[in-house]
Amino acid sequence: MKRLYILLLGSMLFIAACDNDLDQVPPNIASSDSLEDFDGVVNAAYFYQLGAVTPMAVMGDFRADNALMDEEPFPEFDRYGPDLTVMEDQFFGPFYTALYRAILSANNVIENSTDATDIGEAKFLRALSYFKLVLVFGDVPVNLVANPVTTDLSIFERQPVAEVYNNIIIPDFQDAIAALDNSDLSDGRATQIAARALLGKVYVHRGEFGNAEPLLAAVVNGAADAGITLQENFADIFLVDLNPEVIFATQVSSSIVDEYGFSEFFSWFGGLDTKSLMPLDPDLIAAFDASEAGGDTDLRRVVTIDETLMASPKYPQTGGEDLDWIEMRLADAILLYAETLNENGNTAGAITELNKIRTRAGLPNTTATGQTAVRQAIQDERRLELAFEGHRWFDLVRTGTVEAEMGQTIDSNFFLFPVPISEILATNGVITQNPGY
Repeated sequence: MKRLYILLLGSMLFIAACDNDLDQVPPNIASSDSLEDFDGVVNAAYFYQLGAVTPMAVMGDFRADNALMDEEPFPEFDRYGPDLTVMEDQFFGPFYTALYRAILSANNVIENSTDATDIGEAKFLRALSYFKLVLVFGDVPVNLVANPVTTDLSIFERQPVAEVYNNIIIPDFQDAIAALDNSDLSDGRATQIAARALLGKVYVHRGEFGNAEPLLAAVVNGAADAGITLQENFADIFLVDLNPEVIFATQVSSSIVDEYGFSEFFSWFGGLDTKSLMPLDPDLIAAFDASEAGGDTDLRRVVTIDETLMASPKYPQTGGEDLDWIEMRLADAILLYAETLNENGNTAGAITELNKIRTRAGLPNTTATGQTAVRQAIQDERRLELAFEGHRWFDLVRTGTVEAEMGQTIDSNFFLFPVPISEILATNGVITQNPGY
């Protein structure tokens, strides 16, 4: 049992007492009038992140070239057409609902608490929630108050992605950096270095490499002082929660039922769900073959893929229901930093960072030279390093390489996922559907 969930269990009565309010759209978890201590509301904002874990995992890898669905209609993930909406109840609905519940909890803290640390954590979680929402849906409704007037349907109008980044995600992460320190790394709570790393990632997704570089440099160069290091053994990253490589993770516990019903991301990749008994995409096998083309052994291979079962053993299937979902780890930050350096013209520095990851993987230094070749080398390394961690599809979209990597022409409308139809109906069409669906 993780420490954060020991605290969370203490607030579950609070959450349960507000269950009727949780059914509102957007859900309203509590009236601030009766609250003086907002620790339980902060914990609720952490708790609701759980409902986004499995959907994000599936969208990030099954939509891309790492994993495949077997059972109809789930192969729609690889057909890139309008019929993905049939999986609303399985993925997009729980994802949407859970994150807006996290946002509402965070709003309550930000609006009413006087504790600077609580507010910093709430802003971190609100920024993280909106970041995930815009990656998946693009334009989204914005709510920044604790008690929205749900009869005013105008609050459901989707706001442009750029405004969500500029007005919420970026300033919230900046405020979290200012408010937090790194004393809670062992507790699994939001920290200053996690806020820096995720804000750096936000800037990378926006192509703002000049803004990303100082943030990611501070993360990579300050990691050791914060107690964060690359694990010597790649497999250990996924065997022990809150290990020294993890910068921030959404904590998972079999004793806590999440908004999705249960966190089962590990089983999707391991071939334990009938919808995908052999999820491993042969294209990922080919990618590992390419990494070993010089006769080298990529130490990540045996951890990441099982070619006999055509599944991934990356997450242990025994005890997997208690395995945390890693939102950001040091290797991810290093590769983002390498990408940033390369895009900013410091290709030599980028190679140095890239080789840190290759060395841990048992591979020789990259032979790539020049900005274009190094750009591709970094993206190839991200795929192998972060496979089945929910990043691949979103990396392809942000780098503009979806069609090149997927080997087919894909309508850009399907780079985003469908907005839950239930949300559209509940607002009488004020919330609109993404084009193409």
